[in-house]
Amino acid sequence: MEWGPIILTLKLAAATTAILFVLAVPLAYWLSRTTSRIKPVVEALVSMPLVLPPTVLGFYMLLAFSPQNAFGDWLDKWLGIQLVFSFAGLVLASVLYSLPFMVHPIQSGLSSLPNTLSEASYTLGKSKWTTLRKVLLPNIRPSLLTGIVLSFAHTMGEFGVVLMIGGNIPGKTRVASIAIYDEVEALNYGAANGYSLILLALSFITLLVVYLINGGYLKRFTV
Repeated sequence: MEWGPIILTLKLAAATTAILFVLAVPLAYWLSRTTSRIKPVVEALVSMPLVLPPTVLGFYMLLAFSPQNAFGDWLDKWLGIQLVFSFAGLVLASVLYSLPFMVHPIQSGLSSLPNTLSEASYTLGKSKWTTLRKVLLPNIRPSLLTGIVLSFAHTMGEFGVVLMIGGNIPGKTRVASIAIYDEVEALNYGAANGYSLILLALSFITLLVVYLINGGYLKRFTV
């Protein structure tokens, strides 16, 4: 068993989670406050990865960003960006596929806050951005933590979408889930078991941290 796929998986999960946090906070805030008619459409688009087979998303991303496609060719020639069979493509695919795991907890947390918090902040002359950053987000820390950990754990376990857009290039796009599949196909069950145990342990630890912190157990132990 090689450690390269595990390290690459952790890098992918960390990069995806960081990008998702930046994108999901304003999106979740808008969804929790807006009364726009397009809100159901946006919510449906955000939630589609929950029901859509990952290979479907990966297939259409592969078509869109392929150099044989007009858009993919434009990205390559004019911007020098090649997303197919690259780590950048894995990150983009993971961001789209894990989006609801970050947006939903944050949206739920923001929706549960009373409007009086925002109104009091506006009365004191604070902007919407300042209110979100210094008033609302500190009051939904469990929701933020849940979104971060779920996004990280979900990205670690991705298979179909990363295989379609990234392929299986050692040291570049061969993440742990793909390595497991390769080892099973080669009947190398020892290596497959090694990768699987590491992912199992990492997933359990990340979820355990959420329940310990959100349940207040860590505070009880430290008091």
